[in-house]
Amino acid sequence: MKQALTKKKRVGYAFGIFTESLVYNMFYTYYLTFLNEIVGIQPKFSAIIIFISIAWDAVTDPLIGNYTDRPGVDKRKVMRVSILPLAITFIVAWTSIGAGLSSQTAKILLYTFISMLIWIFYTLYSIPYYAVVAELTEDYDERTKIRSLSSLLNAFAVGLGNILPALVPTVAVLLGKKFESNSYAVIAAIISILAIALGYICCASLKGVYEPKKAIPGEKYEKVTIISTVRAFSDILKLKPTKWFLIFVFFYLAFSSMIQSNLTYMVIDCIGMDYDTGIAIVIITLVISMAAIVPLVEKVAEKKDRRFACIVFLSIALVGEVLIKLFGLDLAIGDFKIMCILSPACLGFAAGTFWTLFYSMGYDLVELNEFKTGERKESTITALPQLVQKFGSAFGILMAGQFLSAYGYDSSKDVAGNESLFAKVTDPKIIDGMENISTIIPAAFLLVSIIGVIIYPMTKDKFNALMLQLEKKRNGEEYTNEGFEKLL
Repeated sequence: MKQALTKKKRVGYAFGIFTESLVYNMFYTYYLTFLNEIVGIQPKFSAIIIFISIAWDAVTDPLIGNYTDRPGVDKRKVMRVSILPLAITFIVAWTSIGAGLSSQTAKILLYTFISMLIWIFYTLYSIPYYAVVAELTEDYDERTKIRSLSSLLNAFAVGLGNILPALVPTVAVLLGKKFESNSYAVIAAIISILAIALGYICCASLKGVYEPKKAIPGEKYEKVTIISTVRAFSDILKLKPTKWFLIFVFFYLAFSSMIQSNLTYMVIDCIGMDYDTGIAIVIITLVISMAAIVPLVEKVAEKKDRRFACIVFLSIALVGEVLIKLFGLDLAIGDFKIMCILSPACLGFAAGTFWTLFYSMGYDLVELNEFKTGERKESTITALPQLVQKFGSAFGILMAGQFLSAYGYDSSKDVAGNESLFAKVTDPKIIDGMENISTIIPAAFLLVSIIGVIIYPMTKDKFNALMLQLEKKRNGEEYTNEGFEKLL
């Protein structure tokens, strides 16, 4: 018999955010820098490596989503078996095994392959993790509460995923000259151990409260193929809110990943701080601002709805990014570089809003699709925005790398293999370009994201009205489509 979703179970589930967020944040914040500075790959090619590896998920995301929606497939089991290989491949990705290669092509091929493996196992864990919430409850506000708790813990996961790699110079000193190039791998190992432990706690918490869809004896189910997956995605894309939701997701991730991948250069070259001190202040501020905004976002979303909360708080973040550009990242009050607080606070404000509301907004499409087609597709509906999310993130990093090269930055001419060596840029053109990559360029992406939310038609009132009609349809009673024209 299915158990009640107790507070203890909700907390256990929420701890699962660490498994994916630790990996996600270390990768998106530091991998571009790692490939540039340690492996010695030119920025434009480093960005392409990341883009290709994540774009590969365009194949795996839909297939995994379609597979885990099948009756008889246990999402909890899929999560559990993916955790260990994710951890192992993540550690390998941060080793300097390719730094000694003289060929840029060889380096590119090696790290592209390793990165692709990371995202396969990441997807096997993350899609079931997020999709399962839609099966735990159909209540609009309870879904928001579950995601808010997860988002609150995510603030600390973001902190760990960014602060621990910031200790790389210290680890390098401890390892000595011979092994310092693998300092990132040591940090990756620590993160992987945390990911394994907390991922297993999450899986254990779902026991009894989550029940896999049961296969009906004798009934044949369509095989998971590219064709069947495309068909499943096509059904979701026919829902009118989907396209606006995906625009919101893609451009928000392009905004955040561009800033995140440029943090090292922002701290050293734009703000003008020592790496160790600057990155610590930036990450701590990011975490505190994310954690602080989550309860407020949750309260506004419950009082009004998720769409309204998203528009309000992301608009505030947009104004903040424009003001940061106008005042300049090197703004100081006395001797204190104030932008090491204001810039990450603005990003944290937006991140706390997005991660609290994003998946819950996607869950609304599960019931909408069921109302229209009679089928529940939790994992497919989770996989589609995840696919777009990763494309958006990859696009943001790709653009960061391309803009770095366009503004004249080329680290491949420096000595690779020493992560404590972050030489300060002196060319004003390059510094101004790095500032643009952390402010006004991503702000343009955020504006497009907000426009997508404004046009997105699914409100709390419409969802509740839809649920009334869906219950009638489930019970074989007379129901109506009236009032849902913009949704269907």
